[in-house]
Amino acid sequence: MSAYGKKNGCKLTYHELAELTGLSKATLEAVGSRPDYNTTLATIDALCSYFNCDIQDLLEFTNESKEL
Repeated sequence: MSAYGKKNGCKLTYHELAELTGLSKATLEAVGSRPDYNTTLATIDALCSYFNCDIQDLLEFTNESKEL
């Protein structure tokens, strides 16, 4: 969201983004602040659609092995 703000010159809040995307504010806060949050593809799709971006613009792969 900060990159969006820098690019467009306006601040976007979780509340505003929730209204614009139909996602819950709680989901957006979790995605934005919890590195281990397990979101859904529907959430990623909604964000990519709103921001008109590709999935790699939102997600970053880190090769940190974790025991399953």
